[in-house]
Amino acid sequence: MSLDNRIALVTGAARGIGRATAEKLAASGATVIMNDLDAGPLEEAAQRIPGARTAPGDLTNPDFPDKLISNALAEHGRLDILVNNAGYVWNSAVHNHTDEQWQAMLDMHATVPFRLLRAYGRWLRETGRQDVARKVVNVSSVSGLFGAATQLGYSAAKAAVIGITRTLAKEWGRFNVTVNAVAFGHIETRLTQPYSGTPPTIDVDGREYRVGLSESQLEQQRAMIPLGRPGTPEDAANALYLFCVPESDYVTGEILVCSGGLRL
Repeated sequence: MSLDNRIALVTGAARGIGRATAEKLAASGATVIMNDLDAGPLEEAAQRIPGARTAPGDLTNPDFPDKLISNALAEHGRLDILVNNAGYVWNSAVHNHTDEQWQAMLDMHATVPFRLLRAYGRWLRETGRQDVARKVVNVSSVSGLFGAATQLGYSAAKAAVIGITRTLAKEWGRFNVTVNAVAFGHIETRLTQPYSGTPPTIDVDGREYRVGLSESQLEQQRAMIPLGRPGTPEDAANALYLFCVPESDYVTGEILVCSGGLRL
């Protein structure tokens, strides 16, 4: 159990990649704090993970990231692993991209990790260097590395995650904290669910967003993936896990592409 006695926080943990990651970390011995906007699905997910704690709340609320970190530290006395996973997509071609849409993607995928990491960094400064390496793993995307049509705001925000990761790797090495990121390709989640006819939607804080890929889009994606299939949430969790275990204690500032070989 390589993560025995570790305290881990995973955002966006009610479904998909976040839930699979929480399960993976817990199975390796970590005590997992699970955050998500949707309290009901979060509680249902946590009931299946021994020892898991829930911390529901809206990460885009400017005050909540500080509260989430401070509550985790107050309850457990420390935080050893932070996985910045929460997110959603709001796509359109650039000529239809609104200011609200642009800002929403930056807020969710760049500002939220910034606020969580800022709060965590204040505690790290007070605590100082530890013998056991602490871990930060940020979630980026191949869209942030290579760009993707109709994903201007999302791609820009996921590119920002790369800069955040590499900057904090340089700042936090002195605290024995590794900071890495995983850039995902096509992973099977509700954001990439297949459809024919009317596109499905998801509810984010009372607002509906179109998601999913049409059958023709899925065929194009499969043809571009050398391994010939989309990734599962478990595939994604396995990649994040690599940066959480002691075997990666001397790896920091790196971006791992988990895409089955897909390069957009």
